[in-house]
Amino acid sequence: MTASSPAPTIQLRSLEPRSITDEHRQDGPVARTEDGTWVVLGHPEAVAVAQDHDSFSSAVSRFLQVPNGMDGEEHAAVRAATDPYFSPEEMRKLEPVLREIAQGLVDEVFADAPAAGIEVDAVAELGAVLAVRGQTAWLGWPRELEPELLQWMVDNHEASRSGELARTAEVAERFDALIRSVVAPRRQAGEDAPDDVTTRLLYQRIALPDPEVPGSTDRALRDEEIVSILRNWTGGDLGSIALCIGVLVTSVAQMPQLAERLRVGSFHEATAIVDELLRIDDPFVSNRRVATCPVTVAGHRIEAGERVQIHWTSANRDQRVFADPDAFDPESHAAGNIVYGTGKHVCPGRPLATLELVVAMQEILTAAEVRPADAPGEREIAPVGGWAHAPVRLVPRA
Repeated sequence: MTASSPAPTIQLRSLEPRSITDEHRQDGPVARTEDGTWVVLGHPEAVAVAQDHDSFSSAVSRFLQVPNGMDGEEHAAVRAATDPYFSPEEMRKLEPVLREIAQGLVDEVFADAPAAGIEVDAVAELGAVLAVRGQTAWLGWPRELEPELLQWMVDNHEASRSGELARTAEVAERFDALIRSVVAPRRQAGEDAPDDVTTRLLYQRIALPDPEVPGSTDRALRDEEIVSILRNWTGGDLGSIALCIGVLVTSVAQMPQLAERLRVGSFHEATAIVDELLRIDDPFVSNRRVATCPVTVAGHRIEAGERVQIHWTSANRDQRVFADPDAFDPESHAAGNIVYGTGKHVCPGRPLATLELVVAMQEILTAAEVRPADAPGEREIAPVGGWAHAPVRLVPRA
């Protein structure tokens, strides 16, 4: 491809992300949508864009997005303050809680199940419920919010699929109102507020000067920043975790030889298996950037102000890095796996997501054998990936 060659046009919305990008990568690592957005499909190109923090800004939304929509010192300061919430020590404390949640859900599923097992939707009946219960337990939110959060996930999914800004704005406002309903009582309770992640966040300080305090070197998070962080930690992850569990459970049904390795293997081995299955079928489809200056990617000149989409699902299947994208090879593919992104904006919640997914799979497989269902599944379409409906049969283990 020469520098003067126009980028091929790609249609992403309402199509299955893997198949459409597998096809378009044959025409080159960069494409363009009809509305002019550049789409980075290739792995080396995706890494280059994600790690070029000067040429590509993450401040792309008209809504406040903390910290993923920030750049430079502001982004670094918020990440330094909030990344410790995902520290190894915090995850060790959370692990037994997540195991109890997963065990409880499996018990519910099997409560009236016949010996031959029961057919369930791995996304809606396993993934979504585990995501809500896990996230609310970690944050210290009331269990009574579960029905509202589950319904919000459905509504948010439908709004995202529609592409209608009014619908996405409405569900976003509903979620912000829910967050404020959790935060407000903690503010009022003061020292009597429960000691949990949400309360700690209310008093978190960041290493940025307070414009109202001359000479200050740090300040408290503003209320709108706290709401944005909690939205990022929950609203952005609930659907993703549900989709990931759908991918993982379906993959094990198709590759039963992995079940024992996940069930009794080390946490390290289970993590490697989970990461590789998500590389093959990545529900974290893309992230947005905007060019801050003229820059060339794969021979194409991108002008300042133009929109760019890093397509992680496509990059994780680039044949230049993964000769056979569908081949399961955790050891060989680990170095190139960018399911959680790369660079300064790499997903801060990766430790939590990994813990949730590994624990969920271990507990499901301890209690049940996972087999293909009689009914076929239904694939998701952009802007999300994975399975929309992932029927599997769970058979109680002897």
